[in-house]
Amino acid sequence: MPLFSRFRGLPVTFLSLAMITLLLILAGCSSDDAPEQRERRSAAVAAMEVTTRDLSRQLNLSGRVEPRSMINLASRTAGAVDEVMVEEGDSVSRGDLLVRLDMAEAQAELRRAEAEQHQAQLDFNRVKSLRERNVTTETELQNAQSALQVAESVTLLWRTRVDYGEIRAPSDGVVTERYVEPGEAVQAQQVLFELAAMNHLVMRVGVTERDVVHLARGQTMPIRLDALPALDLQGEIRRVFPMSRSSNRLVTVEVSLPDDALTLGVRAGFLGRIATVIDQRPGVIAVPTFMIGLNNGRQYVFRIRDNKLERRYLETGVTRGDWTEVLDGLEPGETILASNPMEMRDGQSVRVVSDWSHHDR
Repeated sequence: MPLFSRFRGLPVTFLSLAMITLLLILAGCSSDDAPEQRERRSAAVAAMEVTTRDLSRQLNLSGRVEPRSMINLASRTAGAVDEVMVEEGDSVSRGDLLVRLDMAEAQAELRRAEAEQHQAQLDFNRVKSLRERNVTTETELQNAQSALQVAESVTLLWRTRVDYGEIRAPSDGVVTERYVEPGEAVQAQQVLFELAAMNHLVMRVGVTERDVVHLARGQTMPIRLDALPALDLQGEIRRVFPMSRSSNRLVTVEVSLPDDALTLGVRAGFLGRIATVIDQRPGVIAVPTFMIGLNNGRQYVFRIRDNKLERRYLETGVTRGDWTEVLDGLEPGETILASNPMEMRDGQSVRVVSDWSHHDR
């Protein structure tokens, strides 16, 4: 028999009380299942504990070791080569004779000029003596003096040309190239040698505009050489060039090697590598960039507290790789949602099923 047929003929008030009682019973049964149902309705998420990281930037550069100064030593006059005193690899000191040219013609002209100067000196002395006795005029004395000065100038000219026949080292260095042999005829301004200042070795490396702003003169940088992997050198920035090269927009930075680098076995031409830290940011709060959402132009993450999501707006700093620096809005030890926050909502119930804290450590 149907349930309600039993109550046919009963007063309406009684029926209402029966319905209310039945609903309360059903509600009581459902309240026992509420925690399980709520568990089923909460979203399964991954979480991460907020920690600090080192977001300092690593700068990696490479370049060839080279002498700080290279000199192309040229002949200052034309002539035949009489003698060459040095070869490639020879060390020379300032003033050492490197090449002697045949200057026989210039030397003959010098002797003639010296004779004419001597005669002009005698003429001047004679006219001066006569002038002191008022035997000659002031004009004749001035002419004699001018003739002497001309003779002295001619002598100086030919003496200079004779000196050009001896090519000497302008500074201490090593002969890296020799372009002349005895018996050859050379022309004025023809390069005869290449000299290198091996006691001052440097590396010149190209640095991007984003990195060069963190470099300055006097800053030290570690240098490793492929040819001498066990040798640890400490270089020092000698100068930062004032502008970038138009071809690649890189700014040249010159790094000096230690003064004893040559004695330690370093040679010009070795490949050197620099790995150093710039824009240092150790121990900063950082979170993976993909965990940060955007709401009305403001960045945020979801903090997980009591199994619910709580929106936290952030003030962020630099982004390095997959990580973004957090300047304000989070503290170490807090737990945040480790997924795209755009898919979740503030106040949503969640249950943590995965720990992202040890990822990429």
